[in-house]
Amino acid sequence: MQQAITGFHTDSEGHWVAQLVCGHNQHVRHNPPWQERPWVVTPEGREGMLGSMLECKKCDQGAPKDERP
Repeated sequence: MQQAITGFHTDSEGHWVAQLVCGHNQHVRHNPPWQERPWVVTPEGREGMLGSMLECKKCDQGAPKDERP
């Protein structure tokens, strides 16, 4: 299910996590060549992705909302 990005935070290892409108969190790593997300490494890039849609597998599974910092 597609869900909009509403914000970002970092996890305990410093990896970026997208906060989705549904209440779930999803890692958004830039880890070439497997994941190409150069926008995640700058504040401007992350800000530009607010409102963008990501596939939320947790919604598909009916998972409860995640905790947020």
